[in-house]
Amino acid sequence: MSLPTEPIGSIPRPPALLTLAASEPAEGALAEAQEQAVRDTVRRLQELGSPVVTDGEQAKPSFATYPLAGLDGLAPDGVVIPFADGHQRQLPRLTAGPFRYQIHAERYLRAAQRHASVPVKQAVIAPSALSLLYPPEGIDGYPREAFLADLADQAEADIRGCLEAGAHVVQLDFTEGRLSLKLDPSGGVLDDFVAFNNSVLERFTDAERARIGVHTCPGGDQDSTHSLDVDYTVLLPELFRLKAGNFYLQLASEADPHKVLAVAAQHLPADARIFVGVIDPVDPRVETAEEVRDRVLTAASHLPADRLGTCDDCGFAPFADDTSTSRETAFAKIRARLEGTELASAELGI
Repeated sequence: MSLPTEPIGSIPRPPALLTLAASEPAEGALAEAQEQAVRDTVRRLQELGSPVVTDGEQAKPSFATYPLAGLDGLAPDGVVIPFADGHQRQLPRLTAGPFRYQIHAERYLRAAQRHASVPVKQAVIAPSALSLLYPPEGIDGYPREAFLADLADQAEADIRGCLEAGAHVVQLDFTEGRLSLKLDPSGGVLDDFVAFNNSVLERFTDAERARIGVHTCPGGDQDSTHSLDVDYTVLLPELFRLKAGNFYLQLASEADPHKVLAVAAQHLPADARIFVGVIDPVDPRVETAEEVRDRVLTAASHLPADRLGTCDDCGFAPFADDTSTSRETAFAKIRARLEGTELASAELGI
């Protein structure tokens, strides 16, 4: 046995898939291309020796908006997410209810399972992120309370469907956690996010929550971030209030990992496991296995090894059109994570 290691989610899509998706493909052609990309992604992860795989989000338009494809009652002028390099992403705005997911993540999970001979994990969007769809001015005939009740039910179904389909773990992407502290330094928005997410997580048993994780990072898009300048140690105590069994922490891109790890060690919930990020997808340079090993050993100097794992800081292309990292570079970085984790496991006697 060695330290557990898992991918976070997205892998850059093959250029041919992106080209096809941007055109008006014949019926079934896009689905076939996505299926081929999933098959290739799973195959390559397994050939690298990854003990857990994902579908690489090959068929998702983005990590955040996959449930919305085909949903009526949306306008394009929702919440804007500004990135450090000046570019922006924008969520849609809900204009009518009731709110219902149009696509559940179980679909992506089953597509990957058809090609996998090792466990498959599935990333889902945290309900707190989709709560941002509701406009501040409200919606006539559909109060915010009704929207949040519908959203909680839909998020529960999204998670539960993946668990029942045999996901190794279901990972909630919670990138808005750190961003919320940039938008509201008082922490009030973050408190609301944590409380709302917990209102969904509390619907699961302890055994089910052991297979649910939360991923946090400062965003990753076009080799830029949206909240790396926010003090991570302010987020962590609130993050660890979430009722999950696994936490996936971006760490490789942190300037002072010892500071972050000290706070993580202080607030780590009983029985939870921390997967520390040892690969920085925003950095175009491919890390060496030895660098990864040293990052793991740094984490092990603060955290018990039996509650430690490794991951990438973030997905490599959370938005489908992000081509800032090549597919080959992403797989090279994953190889470094796998090899470096093995080196660290040997050093730690695991």
